[in-house]
Amino acid sequence: MYKIAICDDEDALIAELKDGLERYAAETEREFCCFAYHDGEELLQAYQPDYDLIFMDIKMEKLDGLKTAERIRGMDSTVGLIFLTSLKQYVWKGYEYGAVNYLLKPVRYSVLKMELDRYFARYQGKDEPCLHFAGESGKYRVPYKDIRYAETDRRNVLLHFGNRGQVIYKNMKEVSALLCARPQFARCHQSFVVNLSFIKGIEGLEAILTTGEHIPISQPRRKDFMVRMADYWGDML
Repeated sequence: MYKIAICDDEDALIAELKDGLERYAAETEREFCCFAYHDGEELLQAYQPDYDLIFMDIKMEKLDGLKTAERIRGMDSTVGLIFLTSLKQYVWKGYEYGAVNYLLKPVRYSVLKMELDRYFARYQGKDEPCLHFAGESGKYRVPYKDIRYAETDRRNVLLHFGNRGQVIYKNMKEVSALLCARPQFARCHQSFVVNLSFIKGIEGLEAILTTGEHIPISQPRRKDFMVRMADYWGDML
């Protein structure tokens, strides 16, 4: 079962797209469950990070597709995204938010079929290991491979992934247990857990990440951290 969201302020377009998806599902023996939303705010309020694909209209009155996509990408970096538009000048802007592609309105079935064929040919599914958590603006689903590090933020934890930081309503003990259960993470400091795959080098009591960020390594944890890092990179070679 594939969960697909359609976000468009035109009922006729939603109905047309649903018909096309039903036809494609029948032809390919796939099963789709479609959800319709009429503006970005409506989609965001109901959003759960378990959709496989979203069809998103770029031009909507209340909250346009680009701003909606930006907020969704903060919660879910793996969902497929196809923009709907009648204006080609908006297309390139959409790729900034990881769009799979775009469809010009009105949507012809032959083009829809071609795009769905391309999407499913490279579809990785929702089975990629991810960290699920609740934050201040909703629920999030972040692949472990995208998490660079976590740091204590008062009583909570600030998780760094992509180009953002997001507060998790858990303490470091809980987050560290979740992350360090995976081989690519190690606790380097009382207040930090780092993804070893992002480390470019060690300078004294600091880990230098590929992003240029510096993560502290406490003296009491340095030996165990270096052993964990050596084991991880040894297994990767």
